Amino acid sequence: MRDSTEIQGDVIAGFKKDNVQLLFLKFDDATRARTWLRRLKPRIATTRQVAAFNTAFSAARRNSGGDDPRALTALWRSVSFTHAGIETLTGRDPFPRAAEQTTQLAFKQGPALRAGMLGDTGDNSPENWLFGDSNAQPVHAVLTIAADTVADLRAALSEERQEASVHKVVIVFEQDGGTLPGARAGKEHFGFKDGVSEPAVAGFDAPDPRRPEWKKGSPGTRIIPAGEFVVGEERATDRPYTMPEWARGGSFHVVRRLGQDVPGWWAQIGARLKELKEAKAVPPEATTEWLAARMVGRWRSGTPVAKCPHADMPSDPASANDNDISFADDLEGAVTPLFSHLRKTNPRDGLRFQESGHIVPEKGDLDGRRIMRRGIPYGLPFDPAGPAGHGPDAARGLVFVSYQSDLVAQFEFMQRDWVDAEDFPLRKPSVGRDPMIGRESEVSFNDRRIRFEQFVRTEGAVYAFTPSMSTLDRLADGRLEDDTPRIKVKVTPTGNHDIFAVSTFEARDVVDAGRAKLVLQDDGRLVAFDEMDDPRWASNNPPTPGARAVLQEDGDFVVYTPDNQPVWSTGTGGNPGAKLSVQSDGNVVIYTAADRPIWATNTMH
Repeated sequence: MRDSTEIQGDVIAGFKKDNVQLLFLKFDDATRARTWLRRLKPRIATTRQVAAFNTAFSAARRNSGGDDPRALTALWRSVSFTHAGIETLTGRDPFPRAAEQTTQLAFKQGPALRAGMLGDTGDNSPENWLFGDSNAQPVHAVLTIAADTVADLRAALSEERQEASVHKVVIVFEQDGGTLPGARAGKEHFGFKDGVSEPAVAGFDAPDPRRPEWKKGSPGTRIIPAGEFVVGEERATDRPYTMPEWARGGSFHVVRRLGQDVPGWWAQIGARLKELKEAKAVPPEATTEWLAARMVGRWRSGTPVAKCPHADMPSDPASANDNDISFADDLEGAVTPLFSHLRKTNPRDGLRFQESGHIVPEKGDLDGRRIMRRGIPYGLPFDPAGPAGHGPDAARGLVFVSYQSDLVAQFEFMQRDWVDAEDFPLRKPSVGRDPMIGRESEVSFNDRRIRFEQFVRTEGAVYAFTPSMSTLDRLADGRLEDDTPRIKVKVTPTGNHDIFAVSTFEARDVVDAGRAKLVLQDDGRLVAFDEMDDPRWASNNPPTPGARAVLQEDGDFVVYTPDNQPVWSTGTGGNPGAKLSVQSDGNVVIYTAADRPIWATNTMH
């Protein structure tokens, strides 16, 4: 899986860049959008490319004593499509029979129509969103650009904006993101280290020799079957789940813009601490840092409260990345509260069966709830003494990004049944919602009920699908399934073989009309043979093994290299509805929609 050239690079390997921009796109013209995608595809990063770079980067970092190797940089792109986007590109519903309570239906409806179930109500409701609202401009695609340097990101953005403009692809919204500066690097805006608990992936990450369920060199990081993130791979559970063949190698993509009120959240922590101290429900030496750590489940450095309940250990890198956490001896949340963000999003071994009281094993259903997060902050850090843009009213927050193979069983389950559920885990009185990212709720803390307001707001959301590289080719051809004929041929009463767009020749494909036989050879050249198999005409492109020839919707007939670079064409673009006719008189001709010849091999005989 590490060498996959089919899976896009951000899904499993992860771009892991300091500078990110997401472009939310709308297709004004389906034909031009397909051309845009065909041109974009060579710039899309694969798992093999990203994994190889990340390995080299990590090695260089170790060799430099922990500093980032400034000479080693990369620029990555990925692309995903909404249900409406796939429908626009292909002219068909990708999930025409989407059943209730399935990922297909969730994808088709999108997060705006499912907002109530996800807790996106009130100030979080779609009418307040910046993108993804079903009543606003539709989003058809999400293009992610990630770079090590600001200069590289700006150059790539300039290129992509130009490409979009040329092909009538409208940029509906642009979302920036970036690692916070200085000591805040690696943290979100509330000040806590982010991304510590990401899962490892079977077939991609090496297992620990002694604990094969853990990632090598990362105690406590469970290795999850790849099928929880990539469609078509082995999964952790046997929950009913069916996907069409075109979805294989892809992943469902959730993007949410979460605005954070930093001073409001910390002021609330201070107010609740005062209440708890007055009730003598916390130690007299407890600080806002102490209480905030219990809301999150980790200290600012990433050190888990379960391991260090009394104080942070910011100078210990091992503690900051510690995932070897057990809640089996803290089932009631005396050390790490049951409502803490850490336990609400990944309960680990801290759940028990109601009937037997036994610990719920992580292997199986709990592993099947994991998601692959790729979040990054946006906006400038809050600093009341700082310059413009650092104040309390400035836009700041987290671009939440996740990949999963099942929207309903993974992201939506986590959001609805864990994070936003007051009765998870089931206790009396109720545990309450996640006080870090959940809605307003009362939580149970040391036998006291305390209320937490909401200081994280949903400001936009999209469900998209990140296709495999092969499916990107299909989408660029306006199709999904391979059972659609690659070459659309109609035989006329006179014996001509008329070919219509979009038709794709691959090596050794033949259209035979008797006196004329059009072949794409192994060397990537198109050749017209006569009835004696003598060549009468050939395209003049250089040898290009693995090439394909496409009769496009604009009327051009183009030979592309395997990485989608054009090497030859008939130059007949600008003629939508044109057809390529392999004729019984020996000629091969391109006709306009009005049957006017505009190109020919001139091999009639």
